[in-house]
Amino acid sequence: MQRKEINMELPKTYDPKLTEDKWYAHWLKHKFFKSTPDEREPYTIVIPPPNVTGVLHMGHMLNNTIQDVLIRRARMQGKNACWVPGTDHASIATEAKVVALLKEKGINKSDLSREEFLKYAWEWKDKYGGIILNQLEKLGASCDWDRTRFTMENDLSEAVIDVFIDLYNKGQIYRGVRMVNWDPQGLTAVSDEEVIHKEVNSKLYYVKYKIEGTADEWITIATTRPETILGDTAVCVHPDDERYKHLKGKRAIIPMVNRSVPIIYDTYIDLEFGTGALKVTPAHDINDYNLGVKHNLEVIDTIAADGKMSEAAKFYIGEDRFTVRKKIAKDLEEMGQIVKIEDIKNKVGYSERTNAVIEPKLSMQWFLKMDTISKPALDNVLNGEIKLIPEKFVNTYKHWMENVHDWCISRQLWWGQQIPAWYDDKGNTVVCKTKEEALNKLQITNSKLQIEDVRQDEDVLDTWFSSWLWPISVFDGFKNPDGADINYYYPTNDLVTGPDILFFWVARMIIAGYEYRGKKPFNNVYLTGIIRDKLGRKMSKTLGNSPDPIELIEKYGADGVRVGMLLCSPAGNDLPFDETLCEQGRNFSNKIWNAFRLINGWEVDTTAKQGEANKIAIEWFDAKFNEQLEIINDLYAKYRISEVLMTTYKLVCDDICAWYVEMIKPE
Repeated sequence: MQRKEINMELPKTYDPKLTEDKWYAHWLKHKFFKSTPDEREPYTIVIPPPNVTGVLHMGHMLNNTIQDVLIRRARMQGKNACWVPGTDHASIATEAKVVALLKEKGINKSDLSREEFLKYAWEWKDKYGGIILNQLEKLGASCDWDRTRFTMENDLSEAVIDVFIDLYNKGQIYRGVRMVNWDPQGLTAVSDEEVIHKEVNSKLYYVKYKIEGTADEWITIATTRPETILGDTAVCVHPDDERYKHLKGKRAIIPMVNRSVPIIYDTYIDLEFGTGALKVTPAHDINDYNLGVKHNLEVIDTIAADGKMSEAAKFYIGEDRFTVRKKIAKDLEEMGQIVKIEDIKNKVGYSERTNAVIEPKLSMQWFLKMDTISKPALDNVLNGEIKLIPEKFVNTYKHWMENVHDWCISRQLWWGQQIPAWYDDKGNTVVCKTKEEALNKLQITNSKLQIEDVRQDEDVLDTWFSSWLWPISVFDGFKNPDGADINYYYPTNDLVTGPDILFFWVARMIIAGYEYRGKKPFNNVYLTGIIRDKLGRKMSKTLGNSPDPIELIEKYGADGVRVGMLLCSPAGNDLPFDETLCEQGRNFSNKIWNAFRLINGWEVDTTAKQGEANKIAIEWFDAKFNEQLEIINDLYAKYRISEVLMTTYKLVCDDICAWYVEMIKPE
């Protein structure tokens, strides 16, 4: 080789701003990410659809970087790689955003018709709903953007309605009054998985209840929620508790409302907690509700949907439950019925979407029976047909699936797929697609019924009831069950997601896959860890310890940030993220750039004879590269992506830059 001057047009420091947008636009222009079925082996990933309300956060950054690594590798292997993007309509979060936006304009949701509200919601979605997808482009995500789907687009919504009708006709879906997690701010039921339990400072109130028919005998209960006393319908003690055996057959008087209630005995009671005596409020606690069913207790609902005291409470009507907590404690103290108050720490459930304290509430809802439909989803994870990575999550999955509860699938919202159930003026119910069809069905038992007397259920379906169909519906597997796309791309290969949605998304997709395709929806589920700061704290907006990914990209380049994320991302383990890792990622890009600048400055003389040293250097590097490639492929097979990066990093920095380039550099 002969040496020439280095091309002076190339700056000494790599500038991602000059290249990333340029090359990404080039890739899109030439449809490099587009996939259509052909004779090649398919490799498919469906994106965990981010909420349409969302903006890119560090979790998205990690998740999508890993997906992009897997999809780009599949392309390099000659596979037909298809990465399907899209967004989730996020009923609760989106409705809350639209309600807040309308409030700023002086409009209350209650003043609008459903149609008017949905018009505003679609306008909001059209204006803001694509932000996160644009940000994924900035990250360099090589999705097939022509395939972008939305969980509330017409075809996907129709699939949701068809599945509801099908499961109802199979006897899997039913309607009934059950205890649910109620969000008093969102004014809707939420699932167990959407309740975040936080440890908070609370007070434990010891309150004495008079024993009926005695001059001065009392039983003391301990409660963190004195505002629910007004709905008490029993006092419960353990049958083996010597302190209370003499009270068998006796009754207690509930303070303030002076209600006479039975003293019941049940082994559910914890003898060690508080006084060993439990106030039972079947309308406001799931365990109390179960006791109520078992002992045939009266149910008195004293807290309204908005978290204020109802008329059934008889006191503090229309006042907020937390205001009443302080007031009733003060009033009971004045009556001489507070024995003592202790400061304690306890777990309180909060709505994941609105951060309101959850109120257990009896409510008429729609449910999906989960006992039999979930069995194939458990069996095929336990037998290894579907692999969870890392394997430690199999036991967690097994425990949840063996103790699964019926799924509350209705939400008291307007944004979402409206439940296809119809009612007449006599309370009869039919489930079908259209009002006209409903009229025909209802007229069988109600011949004089007119179409204007037929009303549709007001509720919408839980967002997860649409996203559990995602791997099928994005390939039009319901609309066109024998189509080229669904037959070619399904089942998909890898799903990359967080362990926090293992149950309310992953497990349910597996259930839907076996129910509607008779096959698993994916081969492997790669579960990422939780991103923490260098002090070990979970990253959150509240703590202010979560950097803005777009700002990081501006500062270090998309490649630099992606390397920074992957340097600390072993599957299923927490990620100790530090911004200096992005700096290391940027320096890595610069290292590759400078190696390129050096080689770009060499002129090849095709007539020159290869020197022995060069020949040995090339043979050495060929052997080294193939050795490392074998290691890298083995690490990929084990989904050790972080180690893949470190091996590649060392290969570039140590073997290529420090040795190989120096060895072959012209004199």
